[in-house]
Amino acid sequence: MFAIIVAGITTLLTLAGLGFYSIALWSARAFLRRRPFSAAGFSPSVSILKPLRGADPGMAEAFASHCRQQYAGEYEILFGVSTFEDPAVAAVHRLQADFPEHSIRLILCPEVLGPNGKVSNVAQLVPHARGKILVINDSDITVGPHYLSRITAPFAPGNEEPPTGLVTALYRGRTHRSLGSKLEALGIATDFAPGVLTSRWLEQGLHFGLGSTLAVSRPALDAIGGLAPLAAYLADDYQLGARIFAAGFRVELAAEVVETSVPAWSFRGFADHQLRWLRTMRESRRGGYAGLIFSYGLAWAFLSLIATGFALPAFALFSLALLFRVGLALGVGVGILGDAQVLRDVWLLLPRDLLALGLWAWSYASDTVSWRGERFSLKNGKLTPVAPDTCTAPAAPAADKARDSA
Repeated sequence: MFAIIVAGITTLLTLAGLGFYSIALWSARAFLRRRPFSAAGFSPSVSILKPLRGADPGMAEAFASHCRQQYAGEYEILFGVSTFEDPAVAAVHRLQADFPEHSIRLILCPEVLGPNGKVSNVAQLVPHARGKILVINDSDITVGPHYLSRITAPFAPGNEEPPTGLVTALYRGRTHRSLGSKLEALGIATDFAPGVLTSRWLEQGLHFGLGSTLAVSRPALDAIGGLAPLAAYLADDYQLGARIFAAGFRVELAAEVVETSVPAWSFRGFADHQLRWLRTMRESRRGGYAGLIFSYGLAWAFLSLIATGFALPAFALFSLALLFRVGLALGVGVGILGDAQVLRDVWLLLPRDLLALGLWAWSYASDTVSWRGERFSLKNGKLTPVAPDTCTAPAAPAADKARDSA
């Protein structure tokens, strides 16, 4: 009787997963077929704000990609550090020497405005910025030559009303050989990105931002009281987008995909990072997060296959789920994100989805997260440091400081 009940539940959840895969594929199609933004002759001044803390893999090339923009307007790059002893300072000096024709400034940002050091850093860069559009992204983000043109296009006058306040961008992960790194990048391309596109379609627009790119207009930033209030939150990208949307502005997804460097995590590092991200999303979007139970169709199909003793109908359902799952992975991961690594690692989809389902369930077991070698409790998205003597769990690996807002 127990096996019959489990088989029935997992079968129903598999069917729900097939429904999610279908909606996600339709959402991806809707994104590709949307009307392009009209931005002829529109090239506002831009300030790129990059918070720094330590050296990331591929940092030099990521910095250089921002200096190779085919952009008609003026732009500057501002790097913020909490101390001039930071290892990243040397990389900024090399960039200044390699691209003397660009305005590249290194600014000391010593104040601590809250537990989110990234926001504290960027908030102190804003008064130094001269651009009409402020673009925030992390130190490991590599961009294409048309990056600025594409993320500023939605701000052009004459596009849809209300006016655009924030533009964000999808991203793919560049792996570094380890299994944890491959699982992380595969999840970004085949789970996270489809989820963003599905949310955009179901909610008739995007209501949050992605840390890979946060391009914000001055009026929108002023309307929400600046960045300083976000320093108490872990998901600053989500909060920025949600507040700008609530203030009456649109949040748009640019026709640009950027690339982030995924550290060579061990399996433990991967699991810690996933739990941090999952608990952050749980606190930010409780309803949508609970609904993730319906998105693990392939994992539920595999569990149904086991519960039924590999019965023929269950095997047929598993095959259908696998077909839809691979189709979604290729359609979004390769077709939209241009991530060829998905083709190499597609065989990891089932183990990755089983792990994701387990971590999703485990995320409800605690409110603590590991971030930058420290532990915090999360409540309504806000960070509260956990005293060392009240929590003896090991800290996250040092590499976990990469992609603060992922």
